Amino acid sequence: MTVSQTMTMPPIEMVGEQQLGPETLAMMQATTRPKRTRVVVTGMGAITPLGQSPEALWQNLLLGKSGIGPVTLFDTTNYKTRIAAEVKNFEPTQFVDTKDARRMGRATLFAVAAAKGAIADAGFGETMGNDPRAGVLLGTALGGFVEAIEAHNGFLEKGPDRLSPFIAGVILPNMPSFFVAEKYRALGYNSTVVTACAAGTHAVGAAAEIIRRGDADIMLAGGADAIISNITFAAFSVMRALSTRNDDPEHASRPFDKNRDGFIIGEGAAVLVLEKLEHALGRGAKIYAEVLGYATNSDAYHFAAPDPQAAGATRVMRDAIKNAGITIDQVDYINGHGTSTPLNDSGETLAIKNVFGERAYKIPISSTKSMLGHSMGAAGAFEAVACVMTLRDQRIHPTANYETPDPACDLDYVPNVARNARIDTIISNSFGLGGQNACLVLAKYKGK
Repeated sequence: MTVSQTMTMPPIEMVGEQQLGPETLAMMQATTRPKRTRVVVTGMGAITPLGQSPEALWQNLLLGKSGIGPVTLFDTTNYKTRIAAEVKNFEPTQFVDTKDARRMGRATLFAVAAAKGAIADAGFGETMGNDPRAGVLLGTALGGFVEAIEAHNGFLEKGPDRLSPFIAGVILPNMPSFFVAEKYRALGYNSTVVTACAAGTHAVGAAAEIIRRGDADIMLAGGADAIISNITFAAFSVMRALSTRNDDPEHASRPFDKNRDGFIIGEGAAVLVLEKLEHALGRGAKIYAEVLGYATNSDAYHFAAPDPQAAGATRVMRDAIKNAGITIDQVDYINGHGTSTPLNDSGETLAIKNVFGERAYKIPISSTKSMLGHSMGAAGAFEAVACVMTLRDQRIHPTANYETPDPACDLDYVPNVARNARIDTIISNSFGLGGQNACLVLAKYKGK
């Protein structure tokens, strides 16, 4: 027997007088491995530029409708970009009383409103009933940053004694998670994910892992941000990251299109109720979908530019697929990060090709941001809601405004028109500033 033959022989182990081949060993290991806790989605709530419920959001996405228009939240006269995806006609007092509304920033108010819808949709009534096994994990990029800037301007103008006594709480990034827990009486795990554009996806995936490891039975998970302000527009403008199609706002966000020229800032919140499967079945809950897997990693390359080899994005998809216990052949649809920036969209396309090879050309991909803009910490949560609806209705929303193919982006981006398709398993990508990547795997629930 040669050395090469020895190296290529299947592994064997001795048990008494028997030799066990690899298939038998795998079966034995599977029977001794602890059974993985299954996590399902039982409720959703959303406050978005395309409607203030998951159903309104979804129907508008299917229609290819844009939530982008002229900015009304501040004076954009001197700005190169004057358009955004704002949440319109939002009335905080529909969700909290006037006193509480003064204690909360805009992102927190969005989160509280979305959580209210999610809790009711999951069949819990108005609160979680002081349950120590119910937790909260929300993502945000900037939390109360806008309110902090406004308070600082007021401080400079009026002095230290004129600040609101609530401002210290308003500006902290963990306030959305706190107020959701406080208002809806979730006494368990509570934390905040702050990973820029990936925060919403991070929060949903990490919340599922919290349930899997036994630290909660129920998690309210998602993301919230409200960053439409003069300082953020100025910051992203000098980076040349924003679209300047001010005369045509509805067509400004055009992920994967050759003529894309930058992203559009959005805002809002989405919250999903995740539950341990046995807990959901025990109370007779409706089940929308199953969270199969999740992964996160870092490019460790550049604070803003993606790795030109797409190494981190490639690895995070592979790791999420592995964590989910599926193969690449089982992925039916990809909800892309798809920001409408030149480097991000071509980098994500490269990563998908790296993972799926020739099969990449057969997998439909679409970008929710083509209609919602980029809502930072809320983006991944919006996209998780869209993915759940895709599984429910077996329809894929389009990538709006896809008109001119780009040789660097040559996959199937479901251009402009929704598509019926058989979808059992989805991956959703989020790649944040700072090179922080996250990937979520969701699947159609097929019973216990």
